[in-house]
Amino acid sequence: MKTEMKTGSLQMIAAMVISGTIGAFVLLSCQSVTNVVFWRCVFGALTLLAFGLYQGSWRSHLTGYVTLIAALGGIALVLNWLLLFGAYSRTSIGLATVVYNTQPLMLVGMGVFILKETVSKDKWFWLAVSFTGMLLVVSTGLSHSGEQSWLVGIAMALGAAFFYALTAIITRQLKGVPPQQIALVQVSVGIVMLLPLVDFNQALSVTGWGIVLLLGVLHTGIMYQLLYGAIQKLPTALTASLSFIYPVIAVVVDRLVFGHSLSAIQFVGGIMILLAAAGINLGWGDRARKKMVEVIE
Repeated sequence: MKTEMKTGSLQMIAAMVISGTIGAFVLLSCQSVTNVVFWRCVFGALTLLAFGLYQGSWRSHLTGYVTLIAALGGIALVLNWLLLFGAYSRTSIGLATVVYNTQPLMLVGMGVFILKETVSKDKWFWLAVSFTGMLLVVSTGLSHSGEQSWLVGIAMALGAAFFYALTAIITRQLKGVPPQQIALVQVSVGIVMLLPLVDFNQALSVTGWGIVLLLGVLHTGIMYQLLYGAIQKLPTALTASLSFIYPVIAVVVDRLVFGHSLSAIQFVGGIMILLAAAGINLGWGDRARKKMVEVIE
């Protein structure tokens, strides 16, 4: 059990470190967002298919119903990528990633309005903390030289978080289906969606081809394998805790590669957003109350 936990932790850490470098590769590719996402889907699909063929079970659960639901999730996932990648150049990788981490809070909101789930007072508290953090982040744009573009970037990052949460809601309907098969359908849908929009005349250098190949193979195919392998081995609380490596790596990479850093107000707002996301994911408050009740009983 300890060995499995260690292996899962290493897989999760590796997946989050890889995820944290996506933004830099997207900007360094010098391609349009549509082209980057399209090639990510192409090479990601080929990698996931290769893994599936190697494992001998690439379509074992892909019934018509499963494929349809996974395809709907794929539409949301591709929109998520398009918006997030577009946000990078309008704000910065670090800031866009921090704002993007409002996704667990949006998932809670969707649970309330779509699935009619009840929300505890603690979750409402964390939603308020996250909203306050967002106000701090957005307030810095009021004096920003490229205010309109900057605010559009923030809106795009929030939109990306919304579509990621929608992908998660849809994927919840596919319990028992191997995640790799779901991901294969999703990126395949992305190829079909974006094929009419791709500019094949946009030149790609050898370096550019190497970057989009990495985005597909490493940041999609291999990252999915690591992430799903970790999720199967680790308890939810540890998975959620390790997931916050992703925004930290993104902020560090943004600083080292592009020289961008968060202002003091953005930093405080970002910390509030990440704390709120951690509170939601780890059940802070709810768990303490449950333990107190158990002790009393």
